[in-house]
Amino acid sequence: MKVAIAGLGLIGGSFAKAIAAKTRHSVFGYDASAEVARRAYESGLLDDCGLERFSEAELVLVALYPRAAVEFLRQNARKFKPGAIVIDLCGVKRFVVGEVGGLFDGVTYIGGHPMAGRELSGFAASQATLFDGASMILTPGDATPEDALITAENFFLSVGFSKITIATPERHDEMIAFTSQMAHIVSSAYAQNPVVYSFDGFSAGSFADMTRVAKLNEDMWTELFMLNRDYLTEQLDILIENLSGFREHISSGDAERLRAMLRRGREIKENISK
Repeated sequence: MKVAIAGLGLIGGSFAKAIAAKTRHSVFGYDASAEVARRAYESGLLDDCGLERFSEAELVLVALYPRAAVEFLRQNARKFKPGAIVIDLCGVKRFVVGEVGGLFDGVTYIGGHPMAGRELSGFAASQATLFDGASMILTPGDATPEDALITAENFFLSVGFSKITIATPERHDEMIAFTSQMAHIVSSAYAQNPVVYSFDGFSAGSFADMTRVAKLNEDMWTELFMLNRDYLTEQLDILIENLSGFREHISSGDAERLRAMLRRGREIKENISK
């Protein structure tokens, strides 16, 4: 199969590397940075770079920020091969699907989101193993052909994903607000305590875990947060309510209620870990 990748940063670059390492597909790549595209091509990951051969691809992956992905698809929707499958890999789905869902004629478009990443960004951070064992979320529409969906699922399994999750764009954004976006906000807020500059010798694994994803790409995450602000605000309200409960019980010296909250958190974690 001929696969085209628009955007060769962490996600797009990792797809290029995973495809090269684990499949026999041909890969065409494009990046707004000519230097990044050149590096990917010279490293042997791409059969060609540039947009010229995207019209040959049976599968097109768009690994760009949401607004850039929308603009790319608006400009190129009519250039794709009839029968091709086009999948965006953005971290929000309602916005992208809503903006581009009606652009395609004779091409199957499916929203997607690989549940994998690192606290680093760019092609240099990409890895062939990034998707190993991860979940790939797909948001097909009611009219998505079954054979196109099967082709997409088989492709993602072939490059390392172990689970395909099917969701609506609404369900995706609701859940991602909690499982991904909230984690980055909590980590960033935690890291902004002035005491953080004096932690040396006083930290262990929990500190490293809490601060890991504070090392984020603020441009990308600002865009993701703003495009999902309704669901994200709901999750922040729940978090603030829970934090307020902890603060109240600690400040008032109410050990029993504090213990009960801690117990509830432990039991929830134990249940979801089964």
